[in-house]
Amino acid sequence: WNGIFGEGQSVSKPTIGLIMLAVMLFAIFLGFPISFTLIFLGFVFGTWGANFKLATFLMTLQTNSVMLSDQLVAVPLFIFMGIVMEQAGLMERLFQAVQMMMSRTRGSLFIAVLFVSTIFAAATGIVGASVTILGIMAARTMNKSGYNVRLAAGTITAGGTLGILIPPSIMLIVMGPVLEVPVTDLFRAAIVPGVMLAFLYLVYALGRCWLDPDMGPILSVEDQPETSRFYLLEVVLVMASLIFLIWLITRGITDGFGFPLGALVVPLAWIGAMYVVYTVLDRARPGGFYFAPLWYEFFMGLVPPTVLIAFALGSILAGWATPAEASACGAFGAVLLSVLYRKFTIPGLYDALIKSLEITVLIMFLVAASNFFGAVFSNLGTPKMLTELLLSLDMSPVLVLILIMALIFLLGWPLEWVPIVLIIVPILIPTVTSLDLGFENSQDLLIWFAILVAVNLQTAWLSPPVALSAYFLKGVVPEWDLKDIYLGMMQFMVIQLIGLILIFLFPQIALWLPNLVSGG
Repeated sequence: WNGIFGEGQSVSKPTIGLIMLAVMLFAIFLGFPISFTLIFLGFVFGTWGANFKLATFLMTLQTNSVMLSDQLVAVPLFIFMGIVMEQAGLMERLFQAVQMMMSRTRGSLFIAVLFVSTIFAAATGIVGASVTILGIMAARTMNKSGYNVRLAAGTITAGGTLGILIPPSIMLIVMGPVLEVPVTDLFRAAIVPGVMLAFLYLVYALGRCWLDPDMGPILSVEDQPETSRFYLLEVVLVMASLIFLIWLITRGITDGFGFPLGALVVPLAWIGAMYVVYTVLDRARPGGFYFAPLWYEFFMGLVPPTVLIAFALGSILAGWATPAEASACGAFGAVLLSVLYRKFTIPGLYDALIKSLEITVLIMFLVAASNFFGAVFSNLGTPKMLTELLLSLDMSPVLVLILIMALIFLLGWPLEWVPIVLIIVPILIPTVTSLDLGFENSQDLLIWFAILVAVNLQTAWLSPPVALSAYFLKGVVPEWDLKDIYLGMMQFMVIQLIGLILIFLFPQIALWLPNLVSGG
């Protein structure tokens, strides 16, 4: 027990920290408010382990550091951007367009849900909002079309949780200062894993529909849109145009086309050319060929928000702007889009500001309280003791990391991501950085670890019985049995675990893009 009970005192400082941690977890499990619990325990155990003066100093220091953090400035602006885009109805418009475009395909509604959720994960970053909106848009149409309830529920909840991972994830913005890693690197690292998970979801859903057509039948004839006899050619031309647009945006982010504002001017010029060609063909109809009206809806639903998101995030990923600057531009662009779509109202703007304020205050208060708790905990020396204890065990570094991931997964059931990221992760950082996992530098190790934590917590959102996604969906689709929602979510939880294992085994899935952009 040497080191647990020190000489001349009944309880050593590291042991006080362990008691503090146990009381915190117990209080949160009982339902006590997290922020007030952390502040109270920080003062009580900080005074017990050191003195009241030090506890007060740490409280002032940590609160001040949170208020002065330039990275956290992006939080309210990205939240506001997402809320305004939701109010403008962009998500519903894009969903209907994709649904109509794929109406002759099995599982077309699954494609629409996952496509829209991936696009708007990059706009909202708020899981509850995404799951709720997807449920409102898709569930009743799925019921009417005879879709399998469990697969439908799993697709909606899994797609809605992508906002945890895909930038501008609020969790990654908060995690950056905790790990002392640039948020831009975390954003870059999260893109490939996020797209990979969305692709795995899509392959699974369409595979089930291919094996059993009753899982996601083709929409009825009356629900299918009017198209020309050249529908296949329409699809090829539109997809080729969009792929070329994506290439132009990517090229612009990497080298800017060699002239000022080239990254903005060239993609916008291509969008204008697409619109002109659509209009000319619609009027002339050479040989009877024309683009069906659904393509206009698809264009207007996809391109404006995608361009806004691409340039807001692209400016961060390319290093042109800080997250705070990019989020400000994104928020302004979202308001501009709502005006252009004629959805802007003063009451709507006020409502968006109030909602953004409520969410921001909640997050910032939790961040300040968690930082104070963590500072007291570190001052007591408990993280160092836990690191030495874990490293003294006869286990390989990989096994230690697996145990850490298992702990985070289990804590993700009863706890929100905020206390895990702000309390548990800082405790584990000394242990993680001490593990010999073959990384050339600690920066790559921490970026990889951050993505593992994010995917792990995303998995917890799909893990019954405390999966909040299920309750969000049940609230808007009361006719679906909670048991069916759970069983549907668990299918995608397995896919999520497969994705987590792939990132664990192949770190370059997360590190490829950050190293590519940085030249490393």
